[in-house]
Amino acid sequence: MNAERLLAHYEEIAEAPDAIARLRRFILALAVRGKLVAQDPNDEPASELLRRAGVQFAQQVHDGKLNKPKPVTPISTSDYLFDLPGNWRWARFNQIASIQSNLVNPRQYRNMPHIAPDNIESWTARLLPYSTIEESGVFSGKHLFYAGAILYSKIRPNLAKATKVDFDGLCSADMYPIVALIDPDFLLKFMVSEAFVSQAVSEDNRVAMPKINQSALSEIIVPVPPLAEQRRIAAKVNDLMELCDHFEASRTAREATRDRLAAASLVRLNAPDPETFQSDARFALDALPALTTRPDQIKQLRQTILNLAMKGCLTASWRSKNPNHGDGTKIVASLNAAHEQNGGHKRGNAALATEGVHEFDPQDLPESWGLTDLRSAVQPDRPITYGILMPGPDSPGGVPYIRVADFPNDQLNIKTVKRTTKEIEAKYARARLASNDILLSIRGTVGRTCVVPPELEGANITQDTARLSLQESLNKDYVLIVLRAPDTQLRMQKCSKGVAVRGMNIGDVRALQLPLPPRAEQDQIVEKVGFLMSLCDRLDASLAAATEARRRLLEAALVEALLPKIERKREAAE
Repeated sequence: MNAERLLAHYEEIAEAPDAIARLRRFILALAVRGKLVAQDPNDEPASELLRRAGVQFAQQVHDGKLNKPKPVTPISTSDYLFDLPGNWRWARFNQIASIQSNLVNPRQYRNMPHIAPDNIESWTARLLPYSTIEESGVFSGKHLFYAGAILYSKIRPNLAKATKVDFDGLCSADMYPIVALIDPDFLLKFMVSEAFVSQAVSEDNRVAMPKINQSALSEIIVPVPPLAEQRRIAAKVNDLMELCDHFEASRTAREATRDRLAAASLVRLNAPDPETFQSDARFALDALPALTTRPDQIKQLRQTILNLAMKGCLTASWRSKNPNHGDGTKIVASLNAAHEQNGGHKRGNAALATEGVHEFDPQDLPESWGLTDLRSAVQPDRPITYGILMPGPDSPGGVPYIRVADFPNDQLNIKTVKRTTKEIEAKYARARLASNDILLSIRGTVGRTCVVPPELEGANITQDTARLSLQESLNKDYVLIVLRAPDTQLRMQKCSKGVAVRGMNIGDVRALQLPLPPRAEQDQIVEKVGFLMSLCDRLDASLAAATEARRRLLEAALVEALLPKIERKREAAE
């Protein structure tokens, strides 16, 4: 597949990751290597252009129009980045451009345009919306530039921010105004190509704020075609970038259409009509594989499944076939009775629950369901609590304690669990863990969950985590489904408080409501959700495989179009 065929068939592989951005860079790579347009033997060679540019440069320096450049460092064959066509030449940046420095007081230019690095789009040379000096409210020294200049951001050179302007104005001191002595449009194309950026990045001299200085920029080597070819290349690149814009617009439109269709399917499920839910669900499951092209779309499906589960929508058909499967209100009564026998609920020093958050309407639940809260759902002798305030340094041989950081993505990582001394842990004996306890993060990242495994029986937790020790009439996996459902997560966020570190108090944790089906239906919901999540896993795997296949196809196509056949054979041999 050569370059022309790649462009002709690009829409077939346009769904690959970063496909449009990579195509843009590929076009520039072809351009600066002399592989985008045909060479014309009648063109004046680049060597003559460079000679004439040197004379012109010297004259303008003499006239005071350009800054005097630093001496040119000779270029050796070891400096070459790649092979060039016969009538091209390599040159140092300061041979073909003048890096200007003309700092002025912006107060004297209040109505002139002000360009900063943020006004330039990375890798595309596009100038984004900008404001005047007065509108920007800037007062420190700025560079004065003139129409036709290239503005280049010297900070974070890996972002490839350069643009050409057709007006006079001021730019940030973190930018260089550049006057080209070759075709400015060709030079701009080179400055947003990987051939330029790779050199600039290797020369940046800061860690906290990478920046390329003027001396290093001057040393960058530039492939210089004949002037006529530079203009043909710039025109061809502009045409192809317009084609990329078309590809990008088409892809955006396709994504928007898929998003609307997927959202419409999920909306019907999130606000289910009992009479049409089964057909709506079948349609969604049949259609979504064709509509999902991004992981976030599958995540939305997972969240929808959890919301449907806690509303009883997934088991409506099962309930109709099993009308005598039990009564959730009786389970609620048994939970409350257990606490009554133990002396009732004790508030302790916990704050009151946030008003207006815990208002789940029982009318939204199936008739056979009850409604309780987490305070009643836990064992009377093991109330909801948090753990150790200051566990101290890791203490080998001590008591393990679980932090929020130990269960990212609702998965406990035992390898990261730290230990505290027995003396510190003993002060928080009330928060000791038992196998199958549920942990809920309540500070920092609110809403993570995990289950305590048998090997951490007797461990403890930190103040950022709440322990839930459920009564036996509850299926812990069902409770996890409710806690992880977006509706419940939203309630947790609504009652979280704080500025630097947001958190949910124990009073709100205890007040979190739990829709409660009969135990047989709890088990059925867990089984149904497990099955649907396995379908989502398959969708994820299928999407990942398709994405990787597109990525490899695009990579192969780019390599084939970019490298000469002899180089590909050499690479294969190596």
